[in-house]
Amino acid sequence: MGAVTVDNIVKFYGKKEARVTALQGLSFDVQKGELFGLIGPDGAGKTSLFRILTTLLLADAGTASVDGFDVVKDYKAIRNRVGYMPGRFSLYQDLSVRENLEFFATIFNTTIEENYELVKDIYSQIEPFRDRKAGKLSGGMKQKLALSCALIHRPSVLFLDEPTTGVDAVSRKEFWEMLAHLKQQGITILVSTPYMDEAARCDRVALMQEGKIMSVNTPAGIVNEFGRPLLAVKNTNMLQLLQAMKSCEGVEDAYPFGEYHHVVLKPGGEAAVKTILEQMKMPYEQHPVTPDVEDCFMALMRNKDGQ
Repeated sequence: MGAVTVDNIVKFYGKKEARVTALQGLSFDVQKGELFGLIGPDGAGKTSLFRILTTLLLADAGTASVDGFDVVKDYKAIRNRVGYMPGRFSLYQDLSVRENLEFFATIFNTTIEENYELVKDIYSQIEPFRDRKAGKLSGGMKQKLALSCALIHRPSVLFLDEPTTGVDAVSRKEFWEMLAHLKQQGITILVSTPYMDEAARCDRVALMQEGKIMSVNTPAGIVNEFGRPLLAVKNTNMLQLLQAMKSCEGVEDAYPFGEYHHVVLKPGGEAAVKTILEQMKMPYEQHPVTPDVEDCFMALMRNKDGQ
């Protein structure tokens, strides 16, 4: 049995006449020791799913288990076995760094000293500020303190809900390096993120949108499913260029991508794109690119909408 099993989970919010469906029949498995990513924009249903798996919310249909325990019948056992870092900083801001960590250790009948080896690589970075109030920490240090508190009881499964949102690029990089180290210690990690570039750091990912899973695969497997030529193009009038690419018969899709537009080609479409670029009579740049997870997500969205 996997570390996490989700079988046709459904979740609604609101009264029947104005009901909003947050999760629409989600099913997937996560293996023990796996770093599994839930990738999708805000509103995709990632937080609702995490709250169900950590026994904080009841599903309206379907079943789920964590470490072999049912999330409804065995909620007490699950709460002792999982670590959960919610998206919003939820520690006690008027307690110091040390006091927050001691508090969470006490809740789980352990001590900082007993499990210090597990958190030392993370906690050592904020230990010089152990007497500082949590509310006075920077975003990156709050992130490290929250992760230390989620780990202090040595959980077998760790849930991290958008842990890098709102922190700088250096802190994001450091955080994912810490997750790789935790994975080496045998902890199963489920992490949700709206950042497509973070998908490449996971063993497998589930691409989510509007409460549905569009694909579950390795990052490389998702990219290999793309299967169409992709161009990066730009000129001095990017809005006009995007409109021209979208109306080109040789183009399947076009969308902004950083300083370029990415253009998904139909068979033989490259010549049509080049013709339009030349007809616009502006300096332009055009070159083929390898798709990444964000390109694949856009393609899946297009297929879902029937475009």
